[in-house]
Amino acid sequence: MQSKNLMFAALLFAAACGTKEKIDYTAMPEEALRKVADSLAHAYIITDGHVDLPYRLKVRNFRLEKEYLGIPIQTDDGDFDYERAKKGGLDAPFMSIYIPSSYQLQPDMGKALADSLIDMIRGIADAHPDKFGLAGTPAEVDAHFKAGRIALPMGMENGAPIGNDIANVKYFYDRGIRYVTLTHGKDNQICDSSYDTLNTWKGLSPFGEEVVREMNRVGIMVDISHVSDSTFYDVLKITKAPVIASHSSLRYFTPGWQRNMADDMVKALKGNGGVIQINFGSTFLDSAVSKANTENREKLQALLKEKGLGFRDSLAKPIIDEFRKDNPSLFADVKTVADHIDRVVQLAGIDHVGIGSDYDGVGDSLPTGLKDVSQYPNLIYELLRRGYSPEDIEKICYKNVWRVWNKVIEVSGQ
Repeated sequence: MQSKNLMFAALLFAAACGTKEKIDYTAMPEEALRKVADSLAHAYIITDGHVDLPYRLKVRNFRLEKEYLGIPIQTDDGDFDYERAKKGGLDAPFMSIYIPSSYQLQPDMGKALADSLIDMIRGIADAHPDKFGLAGTPAEVDAHFKAGRIALPMGMENGAPIGNDIANVKYFYDRGIRYVTLTHGKDNQICDSSYDTLNTWKGLSPFGEEVVREMNRVGIMVDISHVSDSTFYDVLKITKAPVIASHSSLRYFTPGWQRNMADDMVKALKGNGGVIQINFGSTFLDSAVSKANTENREKLQALLKEKGLGFRDSLAKPIIDEFRKDNPSLFADVKTVADHIDRVVQLAGIDHVGIGSDYDGVGDSLPTGLKDVSQYPNLIYELLRRGYSPEDIEKICYKNVWRVWNKVIEVSGQ
């Protein structure tokens, strides 16, 4: 029976790739459908808009000496390594060059940190040329995919390192940056943040307007994740190219949380031609899960305070362990991620949604079924089960982002 199911899956996958007949994947047995999902994950390029590997390695004092070369190849630490990425079909994870907001207060506004993280990714590619390759265009990713390598395009999370010198936009392009998230957790010199309350610029700053125009000119995608609503609409008024939200989800499922995108913003993103890449963090996916976990944390804090203990006290550990045993953390699941994709498709159509997991950036809040980069086939399975076609899934996996990226390159050439 097992071999028949697998054969059935293979035949259906071949048919899907080679004919125009519509196949009802929703009627397939689970095992066969999972086989198709795994086949699609490896047949199509999968790009992920946001993987925080560089900063994770930075805080663990990553070095390129010989004994450390295995860190991005195989490790039980974190959410990403080469072996798990190959298992999951991940081909083009955008490496996040993450600059914490605290660096905005330093004289160079985080430029040295950005350079060090870029150097790290270049070092990984140089150390493992058979496994990884740098990529500055979709065509370069395509070439790595054909050669069996994982491409490592880079995006800078927080535009603070641009400083107050517009020439730094081109500087970071030349260093390999292909999107810039305009800000992070605080308002910066470019724009206001969704996490901040100061509303310093009421959107983009005058310099931020220059930055958006210069990003259009040199060919860097504008990333509107983390920005305030007013910043988002200011960007759409100015940009000549489509934009991305590299790792955001929908406010519809997390009412009142400004970090996610409202329905009207998604509709406006469609008008711009842009793409929202869905974040996998449970906080981004389900407000009920977030609320329950917050309540549990507050209960635990009160319990420890009652006993005169702090989280790091040795006597607190058995109390914490017992509390967590009785009150386990809750998580969203792969179906919740698919719910967000469904909502984007409902609002804007299949051409405006992608994947932006935030692996290595959202801690232990990842949803059941998508705990690391080996599990993208689980999402593809869920989408097939819901009636998405292989062509739809190909768009979600990479084609929508490729369309935006190529258009940004086209606009820069004009």
